[in-house]
Amino acid sequence: MTEPALEVRGLCASHPGTVVLRDVDLVVAPGTVTAVLGPSGCGKTTLLRVVAGFHVPDAGTVHVGGRPVSGPGVATVPPEHRRIGLVPQDGALFEHLTVAGNVGFGLRSTPRGERRDRIAAMLDLVGLADLAERRPRELSGGQQQRVALARALAPAPGLVLLDEPFSALDAGLRQELREEVRRVLRAAGAAAVLVTHDRAEALGLADRLVVLRAGRVVADGDPRAVYQDPPDADVALLVGEGVLLAGRRSGGGADTDLGWVAVRGPGADGAGRVVVRPEQLRLSDDPAAVRLRVREVVFTGPTSAVVLDTPDGGTLRLTTGDHAPEPGAVVGVAVSSPVPWLPAPGPDRPVGTPATTG
Repeated sequence: MTEPALEVRGLCASHPGTVVLRDVDLVVAPGTVTAVLGPSGCGKTTLLRVVAGFHVPDAGTVHVGGRPVSGPGVATVPPEHRRIGLVPQDGALFEHLTVAGNVGFGLRSTPRGERRDRIAAMLDLVGLADLAERRPRELSGGQQQRVALARALAPAPGLVLLDEPFSALDAGLRQELREEVRRVLRAAGAAAVLVTHDRAEALGLADRLVVLRAGRVVADGDPRAVYQDPPDADVALLVGEGVLLAGRRSGGGADTDLGWVAVRGPGADGAGRVVVRPEQLRLSDDPAAVRLRVREVVFTGPTSAVVLDTPDGGTLRLTTGDHAPEPGAVVGVAVSSPVPWLPAPGPDRPVGTPATTG
């Protein structure tokens, strides 16, 4: 059986006076990308630093490629001997070195000819073969991040850690570079952990999605599954746009402010909530459809975003094609597919807090 590229079990970590990670488990299969998503302060960067060897945990074990690198009874392996590549937030390239020098930095003990060939292969992989003699200051932000990725991959690590690598780039370049990074990682056959607070990055790049909240793993699975069937309200709104509506369930449906909607997921009859995504809403001519007033219409090119006022004073958003209604119009709205059912939180558990904790 193939060993995981990374296996973390029961990990706890703290900073002076503050517990940051609480009993975290994380398994990354070889050749896959796992995204760790969560708000600022949830423990994402500390998790990455523990795995890389820059932060000593309080408890738990870390295995890289089946080899223990941290844990009880284990001689802690220093960062440079963990066979882990790191792509930091700002690239952190060496300004005094050329692009080729940066990529080859981790290959200094490699025979010269082999080192030269490896640098060339990595630059070709990231599409920068013609920029080998440039200095970092002569590159764009996207090119610098490609160099950082090539540098991380050059020693052929079993695992690459990406610490919010697109955060300093503009939106268009972020999407382009996400696609490029995914291609490069696939071509290199490397496993990766991406830490981010950007859900588009997490959903678009990862094979597996892990959601951290207050130092605990509160969701772990296929990105599509976490998006479609979130475990609680907080995760639902972290991984995608949507509106939470109170409802009362009876069998396979629930009565809400949008009328009777089909629901999916386990749950007893009674009070709870549903989360409705924009793509699940449509304009409807059905006389029985709930009528809502259009607050705003935002033209986005091939579609328009229609913002609607809800009876409770909130808003919800749907997307439509060429024939968008005018602001102020009253339109019928229907839910086109079953929505996740989120049971009401218990009296001692605020909304969004998992029912059980590890």
